[in-house]
Amino acid sequence: MSLKSFKPTTPSNRYKALPSFDEITKTRPEKKLLEPLRKSGGRNNNGRITTRHIGGGHKRHYRLVDFRRSRHETAKVLAVEYDPNRTCRIALLQYQDGTKSYILAPVGLGPGMTVQSGEGVAPKVGNAMPLKNVPLGTAIHNIEIRPGSGGKVARSAGQQAVLSNRDGEYALVKMPSGEVRRFRVDCYCTIGQVGNAQHMNESSGKAGRTRWLGIRPTVRGMCMNPVDHPNGGGEGKSKSGGGRQHLKSPWGHVKGQKTRRIRKPSDVFIVQRRKSK
Repeated sequence: MSLKSFKPTTPSNRYKALPSFDEITKTRPEKKLLEPLRKSGGRNNNGRITTRHIGGGHKRHYRLVDFRRSRHETAKVLAVEYDPNRTCRIALLQYQDGTKSYILAPVGLGPGMTVQSGEGVAPKVGNAMPLKNVPLGTAIHNIEIRPGSGGKVARSAGQQAVLSNRDGEYALVKMPSGEVRRFRVDCYCTIGQVGNAQHMNESSGKAGRTRWLGIRPTVRGMCMNPVDHPNGGGEGKSKSGGGRQHLKSPWGHVKGQKTRRIRKPSDVFIVQRRKSK
């Protein structure tokens, strides 16, 4: 997957870098694998905004992606498609009985290839297997947190984790962030790195393209009035009007503080933090 640049004929084209979509082989999705996707605008069931900066955007259908890989059969890759709901591409599979499903498309997977799922399959790109059967040092993605729950870890574009060791009933996996975490050896994962690795280098070039994605503008607290934000008000760039207060959000979160909950139950599975000293 590569990025394409544009001649600077307009201000938006000057820094624009968009995907070339060379890997896409099918433009229309499978109708039987689509579901309606209704927008919330960041509002909860009471109509109140609980997540800011969400609204608008292009209409989408949700693609039913198989994160469990529970069918332990051989499937043929029919096509690689674009998915507007995620940063990576998806691959369309067809099983021997004619059933079709979507999976995340890893690097190197293309039409005509075959993939399998199960304990006795070979560790090649696109195959799904439990961590106890994966060779050490293998790049993996779409990792289950609990056996049978479906893949939850390392699913975005370009992500990969590495199986570093096994210790009894647990496997030690180095996460994309650098954190080393324990998973049950019965948890399934998929071999390879998630595709569309150049996604992090994309540049939309203009604000309008961000609005097409359903992302609304963000206004700094310092630009607001005191009634709207703790940092608002003042003459010029003052520290929140009358006094020098600590920078806070309307919900009391101080900037720079760690947001992870103290004594979270899943801390017992973390072997090494991503920012270990």
